Amino acid sequence: MKVKEIMTAPVVSAGPDTPTTEVAQLLTRHRISGAPVTDQDGTVVGLVSEYDLLVKQGATAREVMSPTVISVTEDTDVEDVRALLVDLRIRRVPVMAGRRLVGIVSRSDLVEVLALEWTCERCGEPVRGPRPPDRCPRCGEPPARFTRQEQPPGE
Repeated sequence: MKVKEIMTAPVVSAGPDTPTTEVAQLLTRHRISGAPVTDQDGTVVGLVSEYDLLVKQGATAREVMSPTVISVTEDTDVEDVRALLVDLRIRRVPVMAGRRLVGIVSRSDLVEVLALEWTCERCGEPVRGPRPPDRCPRCGEPPARFTRQEQPPGE
C-alpha cells in the first residue's frame, strides 16, 4: 500500500510569519497536534507541534518550529512510513510531490488502516486497508462485492 492511499489532503499548514497564537488556534480548530510550515511556494520549511508551542518562546511559527523535516513521496510504501514514525519517534511526515506539499501522514492515519477490514461477500476473505482491493485475492470478486467490517474494541 502506498502513502497516496492513506494520506490526509489537503493539509492544514501555517506560514512562517503566522503568529503563534494563530497557530495554536489552527491546531485547536482542526483537532490536530502539529502542522507543516510552508513558504509562499508551498515548500515545507518546518513543522510546528503542540510541544513546540508549549516549550519554545517565540511570536511566530518560524521562531518555534522544528526546521528539520523528514518527508516522503506519494509513492512511498506505508510500511516504510510506519518504520520512520516508530524508529524516529515522530508523529507525522509531510508528503511531497517535488517541492510541493500534497498531503500528510500521521500515526492516526496508520492506526486507521489497521482498524479497517473488508470482507468478500462470496468467499469471506478478509482484507485490511483504507478501501476494498481491486480484486479478491482468493476468488477474484470485484471491489463492489466487499463489505466494510467494523472492528470490535480491543481487536
